[in-house]
Amino acid sequence: NKFSKLYTENYDFHRSFEKGKVTREKFLSVMIEWLEHSVTADEFCRIFSSIFTLSDHVQQLLPLLKERYTLCLLSNTNEIHEEFGYRHYDFLNHFDKIFLSHKVSAVKPEKEIYKAVERFTKKPPHEHLFIDDISEYVEGAKLCGWDAVQFKNYETLIADLRSKNIIW
Repeated sequence: NKFSKLYTENYDFHRSFEKGKVTREKFLSVMIEWLEHSVTADEFCRIFSSIFTLSDHVQQLLPLLKERYTLCLLSNTNEIHEEFGYRHYDFLNHFDKIFLSHKVSAVKPEKEIYKAVERFTKKPPHEHLFIDDISEYVEGAKLCGWDAVQFKNYETLIADLRSKNIIW
């Protein structure tokens, strides 16, 4: 459809919003225009933020990891997703710090978002393990000297964590 085409062709506009370089008002104005005013800003925000899926198994793993490790969440996101999407999820309480791209002005796989985590943990790069479902972001972490694994499913994640002696 027309909206998908415009969104795809202008993905850098979305990225700029994720980096906090485009205001919410400007982003919404453009999105509503591309949708030919067929939805309100509030309706758009709710639909735009309904992209999150949660894994019960991974959520249950977080408190176990938290007992031994500092947990940080890195998310390429924007203030709309923060407000309408995952802000209310309880699993976020297991993280010591949440790094949102629009607040650190960098997105995965840019080096700066990983460096923001290092400034918080005060640990050298090789002491960080990054897990993400997008291979490009995993490679970005590796380029920063981090250990990293691509999330494919819960079973593979458990095998990866066992192979690194993170869980038994």
